[in-house]
Parts: sequence; structure tokens; C-alpha cells
Amino acid sequence: MPLYAFEGRFPEIAPTAFVHPDSVLTGDVRVGGHCYLGPGASLRGDFGRVVVGEGANIQDNCVLHSFPGREVRVGTDGHIGHGAVLHGCRVGPGVLVGMNAVVMDDAELGAGAVLGAGCMVPAGLVVPERHLAVGVPARILRELTPDELEWKARGTAPYQELAARCLTGLSTVRPESGPPPGGAGWKHVPLHDRRVGTSAAQDGDTPVPIDAPGRKGG
Repeated sequence: MPLYAFEGRFPEIAPTAFVHPDSVLTGDVRVGGHCYLGPGASLRGDFGRVVVGEGANIQDNCVLHSFPGREVRVGTDGHIGHGAVLHGCRVGPGVLVGMNAVVMDDAELGAGAVLGAGCMVPAGLVVPERHLAVGVPARILRELTPDELEWKARGTAPYQELAARCLTGLSTVRPESGPPPGGAGWKHVPLHDRRVGTSAAQDGDTPVPIDAPGRKGG
């Protein structure tokens, strides 16, 4: 996976987190245990720190960034849908951010809040705990019901399970010739092996070891 140091700061990834090889982490980025980061996710800690709390998921093509000296933080069990953009904001524990939503600087999403898909939260807006916000710009619609909060929790748990499954069950496949995957002519390279560097000599790549020297310099 592309991991970049920036001015002496390195991404730090918990051993139980899964970070897809096609995501990009730069500089001062912290990823907690049991997190899932999907393909195309960009976490850029060059201006300010990016923190992803334990059990959170950052799905495909999300962007996390901030202005200089600011921080973007996703709380424990946060659920950030495909294509969302978080910029210099604070996302509380158990929050669901819908697909393609945008959350701007100094906005705060209280614990258990839910943003609808395509919602745009302007700078400085505070969404109260356990409330639903929708629209462009976002408006706070109502308090969430216990059933809705349970629905959100049920939706996040499979991503925590997926992180563990991907660490051992996801592999690259390189078609050379012959029948489809599973047959002769296809080569499976477990991602865990790529992360620790055991397959580099075979496939010609130079993976970044998960325990590379200096990884925890941030």
C-alpha cells in the first residue's frame, strides 16, 4: 500500500486494521484497531493530523484532510460511506456519514448522528448526538429512533468483521493464461504476505513492510 512519510511524520496503523493496497496514507495519520480502509481512500496528514478511531470504516474513495494546524478525527465505530469528504472536522463515536457527503472545517457530528447521502455540512455546524441531518446545506431533521440507532450499529459490525477477513482472505490475482481464478495459470498473492514482504522476490514488487523501520516516527 502507498504509505508516505512527510517531514518526519509517518502513518501509524494498528496490526488488526486493514488498509487496502490502493488507498494512500500520507504523513501524520493514525488508524486504530479493527478499522477498514477501502480502495481509493486518501488520508492526507500533511497539514494536520488524521485520526481514525478503533472499529471505524473509511470506505472507497473517501478523502480526509484539513487546513494547517487543524485535525480531522473519526470516532470509534464511525462509518464513513463511499466517496465522502471530511475536511478539518470532528466525527463522533458511532456516526454514520452517508455516501458522497461533505463535512467542512470545524463542523462537529455528535455521537450516533447520521448524515444522509449527498449531505453537505457547512463549516462550524454542530449536529447534535443521535440526530439525523440531510440536505444541501445540511439541516437537522429530527432525533433518531432506537431502531435506527440499532440499524446503524448492525451496518458497522460487518465492516469490522471484513477487516479481519481481508487480512487473511484477500489476495491479488495475476492472470497469465488459462482458465479463470482457481485454475492453472493464475497466481494468488496473499495481501498479508505482500505487507510483510514475503512475496516480493516472486512478483517483482517492493511492498512496504508493516513493520518497516521508522514507521512509528510520527
